[in-house]
Amino acid sequence: MTVHALEAARRLAPRFAARAAEHDRDGSFPVDDFADLREAGLFGLMVPRALGGLGATFAEYAAVATELARGNGATALVFNMHASVTGALGAVTEELAEALGIPAEALAARDRLLRAAAQGSWYAVAMSERGAGARLSQLTTAYEATDEGWHLKGSKTFCSGAGHADGYLVAARSAADQSVVSQFLVPAGDGLTVEPTWDSLGMRATSSHDLHLDVSVPADRLLGGVEGLALVVAQLMPHWLVASYAAVYVGVARAAIDAAAEHLNARNLAGLPAVRARLGRADAATAAAQLVVAEAARRVDEAPGDEETNRWVWRAKLLAGTTAAEVAASVLEAAGTSATRRGHPLERLYRDARCGSLHPATSDVCADWLGIAALGGDPDRDGSAPRW
Repeated sequence: MTVHALEAARRLAPRFAARAAEHDRDGSFPVDDFADLREAGLFGLMVPRALGGLGATFAEYAAVATELARGNGATALVFNMHASVTGALGAVTEELAEALGIPAEALAARDRLLRAAAQGSWYAVAMSERGAGARLSQLTTAYEATDEGWHLKGSKTFCSGAGHADGYLVAARSAADQSVVSQFLVPAGDGLTVEPTWDSLGMRATSSHDLHLDVSVPADRLLGGVEGLALVVAQLMPHWLVASYAAVYVGVARAAIDAAAEHLNARNLAGLPAVRARLGRADAATAAAQLVVAEAARRVDEAPGDEETNRWVWRAKLLAGTTAAEVAASVLEAAGTSATRRGHPLERLYRDARCGSLHPATSDVCADWLGIAALGGDPDRDGSAPRW
């Protein structure tokens, strides 16, 4: 898989880069990028081969995401959401399904969703809410059982790809029992309303608008077929909720270095020792962050959910987010005032890179989690704020 998907990502990245400035300026969704991803078969990246996909590992996903982000971080970020949905679904083994009590019909429904992804469907994530962020335990979107399945009602924010995806992973709380949080794959269509609210500093092309739901779905759209699995999955697979973003921001950092080198060579500034030193430090920092992401991904593939694996997952998110912001700021300063003009690649990459620390889990939350772990505590229980 690696060669095919990685080569496809490297082939597509220059196309994405050529379109990035226009989409950033207009705040428009990169529709052509996603047509390219579909044609390349990358929507099936995390789908098991038995279901028609490429059967990628988490490490292979990270390598592909980094390359896509070197073209356009916004495109890679939305693709990350789709990979997170399909990757989490595809990671449910027979043993895990039995342990969680997932019925056979729910696994069959899961397989239908994965086959559709391999054939070109793509999924967005509708988790965050105003006032709650991405904390599953604080959600207000509610669901209740109906004769035909389930009814969901509520509002989501920061829904990347809103209005463009074929389906949305929606986290909601049971109206009957507030302690139960479940996830549904809601198809695009009636009952979903997109409110265009996304006009941001960076990642402007993600179309991360608000999504309002007042929708009924069939019974098999409850993921896992068992209520209350959302928090369990968050604990078992934190890599899809935390570290999957990391590979994207490593790619953004590398793109900033590439753009700075091109600018500095064109302006005949490469002979200045201070300029070279900035790029050298940026290169070393980005390489270090990429190694941490790769190590986290390797451990996820070998021992998912392991205590030490999870520490690497949180390290990866922290380092990728902070490194991208620091690298982009430093190389922008090296390039000079002309690189701050609207439309210059470094100006866009600076703003995109600044968003890395803000995605859940934020850098402060990551650092707090790691600090508690270093002190010998339980970071999933001993934090002052709920992680999920």
